[in-house]
Amino acid sequence: MKTVFEALSWASSYLTEAGREKNAAELLLLNDTGMDRSKLLASLQEPVGEDELYRFRRHVEMHKEGIPIQYIIGKEQFYGREFFVNDDVLIPRPETEEVVFHLLDRQKRAFSEAERLNVIDIGTGSGAIAVTLALECGHFSVSASDISKEALQVAERNAQNLGAGVCFLQGDLLTPFISSGKKADIIVSNPPYISEEEMADLSDIVRFHEPLHALTDGGDGLKFYKRFMEELPLVMKDKALVVFEIGYNQGKAVKDLFRHSFPNAEVEVVQDINGKDRTVSAVITS
Repeated sequence: MKTVFEALSWASSYLTEAGREKNAAELLLLNDTGMDRSKLLASLQEPVGEDELYRFRRHVEMHKEGIPIQYIIGKEQFYGREFFVNDDVLIPRPETEEVVFHLLDRQKRAFSEAERLNVIDIGTGSGAIAVTLALECGHFSVSASDISKEALQVAERNAQNLGAGVCFLQGDLLTPFISSGKKADIIVSNPPYISEEEMADLSDIVRFHEPLHALTDGGDGLKFYKRFMEELPLVMKDKALVVFEIGYNQGKAVKDLFRHSFPNAEVEVVQDINGKDRTVSAVITS
């Protein structure tokens, strides 16, 4: 029977040799034993139960083969909350938290605090953006869409688990809102923006295990932003804030798309904590 220390040492070495992050071992063992980190560290010389050790070894093997830790343990943190994830949705990332932060900041500058604002999140995936916005801002009425029925099931589960009131609709990009006649004050999206060329540079963990349709448009990475420019006027109120997550090299291109389609828009390109373009936002008035 292995102690906690021995199990961690074996898994860390095994995963490091396979080119995986060695801290994955600790995350998996925390999940499989149900301990928090302080309890784990205090129990290094304690034995790991047979069932727990069997499960841990199986999960270590799964991660060695490239399956993301988040899909193995079924959860990821986003904006201080725990979201359920599976391989039907992208894993929420810290960069997207920065997009949410920017949206919350810019809406304060764009609208009166007393206003009730209709918000729509396009391509919601796990629901991380939509659920977070609903919980962070009581004056937001949030709706979200995704083309994937399976993704929407994940998003609805997260909204229910976290107590967020979000209306979910299935459909392609803005189509569900256009057909229903719904108008929005704020439109936000983290669309598939990785170009076909850049896909080859992604780690195998991402490229072979996260949903392809949520990663890339199969072209230059700008396909969905171009479609948004055509469809946005059909869902915007007289004044609207539009916020997009973008790739590190897409700031100028997406800003130019806004400038061409909405010449009077107040457009900002915001960099993330790593100094890379991450968010483009525009306040548009008709």
